[in-house]
Amino acid sequence: MRPALIDVQYASDLPDLPETDVLQLWVETVLNHPGVTCSLAVPADEALEVTIRIVDEHEGQYLNQRWRGKTGPTNVLSFPFESPPEVPIPLLGDIVVCAPVVLREAEEQHKSLTAHWAHLVIHGTLHLLGYDHIEDADADIMEALEVEILAKLTYPNPYSE
Repeated sequence: MRPALIDVQYASDLPDLPETDVLQLWVETVLNHPGVTCSLAVPADEALEVTIRIVDEHEGQYLNQRWRGKTGPTNVLSFPFESPPEVPIPLLGDIVVCAPVVLREAEEQHKSLTAHWAHLVIHGTLHLLGYDHIEDADADIMEALEVEILAKLTYPNPYSE
């Protein structure tokens, strides 16, 4: 089993934020899901390090503008760590989740708040592993993995109406 070492930074005062052990479960479920690949050249039993920063709208807006050139906050941003191939560092990268956006989306989409958090952390973790959804074929792969991983955790398909 591939373990994860999670550093959680709570920069939001909203209540009901996921606890560290739950975030770790979600990340480790991604890392150990059949078919999910990791290109890091580190032993399979070595913990992969992930920082999850939970922010409010001000920081979420700043980061979205700074790194994506987009106005307003977004729900999740992923920042994969890029090390030289000859230096095997077990650092996956950083995930930033904007708590007020997650809350608003869950309410608007009539989803469980916990299920929406799980989806976004899983989505962000897959981005750290190199998965993307720019091209339709890649989006199909990524979404199928998200649905499978969420089902393993007993959460519903976030893409079904």
